[in-house]
Amino acid sequence: MGRNADTRGPIVLIVRDGWGRNPNAEHDAFNAVKLARTPRCDALLRGYPWVMIHTSGPHVGLPESTMGNSEVGHQNLGAGRIVAQESVRITNKIESGTFFENAAIHRAVQRVKDNDATLHLLGIGSDVGVHGRLEHLYACVEVAARAGLARTQVAVHLFTDGRDSGPYTGKDYAAQVEANLANIGAGEIASVCGRYFAMDRDNRWERVRRAYDMLTGRPTTDEVPRFATAAAAIADYYEHPISDNQQGDEFITPCAIGDTPAHRVRDGDAVIFYNYRGDRPREITRAFVLPDDQWANVTPSPDSGSRGFDRGDKLDVHYVTMTAYEKSLNDYVDVAFPKPPKMKDTAGEYLSRLGVSQFRCAETEKFPHVTFFYNDYRDEPFDGESREMAQSPKVATYDQQPEMSAHEVTDIVVGRVRAADGERFIVVNFANGDMVGHTGNLEATVKAVETVDACVGHIVDATLEQGGALIVTADHGNAEQMYDPATNCPQTAHTLYDVECILVDAQLRDAATGDPDRPSAKLRQDGRLADVIPTALDMMQLDVPAAMEGKSLLRP
Repeated sequence: MGRNADTRGPIVLIVRDGWGRNPNAEHDAFNAVKLARTPRCDALLRGYPWVMIHTSGPHVGLPESTMGNSEVGHQNLGAGRIVAQESVRITNKIESGTFFENAAIHRAVQRVKDNDATLHLLGIGSDVGVHGRLEHLYACVEVAARAGLARTQVAVHLFTDGRDSGPYTGKDYAAQVEANLANIGAGEIASVCGRYFAMDRDNRWERVRRAYDMLTGRPTTDEVPRFATAAAAIADYYEHPISDNQQGDEFITPCAIGDTPAHRVRDGDAVIFYNYRGDRPREITRAFVLPDDQWANVTPSPDSGSRGFDRGDKLDVHYVTMTAYEKSLNDYVDVAFPKPPKMKDTAGEYLSRLGVSQFRCAETEKFPHVTFFYNDYRDEPFDGESREMAQSPKVATYDQQPEMSAHEVTDIVVGRVRAADGERFIVVNFANGDMVGHTGNLEATVKAVETVDACVGHIVDATLEQGGALIVTADHGNAEQMYDPATNCPQTAHTLYDVECILVDAQLRDAATGDPDRPSAKLRQDGRLADVIPTALDMMQLDVPAAMEGKSLLRP
């Protein structure tokens, strides 16, 4: 069922990443969405029906009071149902006790015992729950302690956050980790490294190399400072950041803690990466596990063009990932908690089965979200699904170029909307509100929001000209709160605020309130991300499959 089979133009789902709605007037001075000039989106709120929808906590399969994120948000969007997240699944196994019987984790511990070696635990050094949880780290340490590993045989490598957490919370998190390791009786913090280096996801191998060289103790052209404690390392970076726009935990340069030689990853060791979210551990995992021929052919860096880096001889380590990070890695890692069976009738699969053509577009930073995560961790496109990516700009942090590649994304989407062979259902993500919001730079984030507003306007115009309709929403909040009054620091993390869901359809204009601050009473209230695709199907006059538990917002 291509577009020509229907008299209607395309249906376009626009995800304004990180664009939430902050109801607190006392936050207006640091609310980038409120401060920005957004005439196009304001006009949509006046002229079309809209409601607020939930994007966090149990509404998207996360624990109570846990902020949503792009991975979870797009998975819930594509599923059309609440998706129980891996963080909850793993925590439930800890509570039931079955975690401590996990075969993959026990194989790693046994490798260490057999070789009189070291167990290395790698992962995010915060507890906000976007990429990993410290309770999962502690559970791994508990398994090692019960198996009789000595305290010095368990090396913890913390990748400080400062992006999903406050920018200067790393010192407190490190202290929490040290206290818990002492209580368990095993493990020492062996290194500290900002996620900017260890958890890159854009093939910037120059960053990843610095983390890898520190973890393995390889000779490097970059000095690896050594500190007696994690607190000293973090405090030193706070005093001496790389640059003015690379301050805080996210950018801490790789540094070693203590002077135990065994705390560098060596042949015979075992590694457990305790992050459960898969997009950011992939690159450094590839450096550890890929055979030489595959390592030589990884995707080149957008900055230098280099494919990977000189890692020396591939290390002989037993490498465990908490979840399945990527299908192509599964032959080389031991997955502790494999993903559950694929969901049936996700949006991509269902529309493909109906013969409805689809198009997905985003820039590099969010392209996996409109493809891999939206398709329930499926790399390959469905039949009838086309994709195009715009390259994200080559800058150290996106506040240096807050427009990012939004205009390129817009041009691509408008081209498909107007094309004679254009697709009937289009999903597009604008990364700016989230990626620039994460920098904590209020002025730049205001510019980012204004850029997205203009780009949304262009796509709306083109779509309505073709007789189509749109849903304009977001996957989670971020840009609407850029400062934390409680800590007196910039807020770089996501928020718990709800987001707008605007139904831009000429057939629905009579349901508009004419007030950008008053949702439409004719739409169902208390919705969530899982309701967006059922709403789109309703607008396309298609049945909602039984597997989708979300409900159309058009049906109060």
